[in-house]
Amino acid sequence: MTEFYYWEGETLHLLLRVQPKASKDEWAEIQGDRIRLRITAPPVEGKANKHLIRLLAKEFGIAKSGVHIRSGETGRNKHICIEAPLNLPAGIIKKG
Repeated sequence: MTEFYYWEGETLHLLLRVQPKASKDEWAEIQGDRIRLRITAPPVEGKANKHLIRLLAKEFGIAKSGVHIRSGETGRNKHICIEAPLNLPAGIIKKG
């Protein structure tokens, strides 16, 4: 797999490289099979993960309960599942 995302039915799977403590929240470059996402929250006491879930829910137009960290909860490389996103950021298309 060379793309940073794939679809499984209505669920979007994102492969992220998260950069905490950034100056602003923003999508960055694609690195191999991951896309870098810069977030402002620090990586302490779950703050970065909570911020990431809020940010992705807002970005994709869904409730926070529709965003799940499938793997990478304590690392920078994360596999995120987004259930039935209503909005898709530039660079992500629904296939099929």
